[in-house]
Amino acid sequence: MNFDALKPKVTTLISNSSVINDTLLSICELLKETVSYYDWVGFYFRDGNTETLKLGPYAGAPTDHTTIPFGKGICGQVAVSNQNFVVPDVNAQDNYISCSINVKSEIVIPLFVDGENIGQIDIDSNTTDPFSEADERFLEFVCQSIATLL
Repeated sequence: MNFDALKPKVTTLISNSSVINDTLLSICELLKETVSYYDWVGFYFRDGNTETLKLGPYAGAPTDHTTIPFGKGICGQVAVSNQNFVVPDVNAQDNYISCSINVKSEIVIPLFVDGENIGQIDIDSNTTDPFSEADERFLEFVCQSIATLL
């Protein structure tokens, strides 16, 4: 996947943004449609001052996980650690919250605004171990670009 070709598309969506949730949804749809192994793409955001994440815009199958406590699952762990988390095989994770039996791997990148972790982009793949360092760098770019809107 040539992520450099996707960066201007993400930048254009952000620069043309008028409604943040619509922009986030457009980014989710773009990534899901363009990257063959991105089977579910969504955002979770900290729910006020609580230690929970609330599901934001996403593209892919509906999920029952609309609220995730900090520390639970991959997303909850990223909310606490403030670090990228790449899971090559979700079956090897003890603290994994299954969204679908088809999901084989996951990548979660935190989204910072003014140094504070306010949310994250979460991507599920139905392929085992598809994520590379290039995915991490690209998704960091996406989060940094989105931070300019928030």
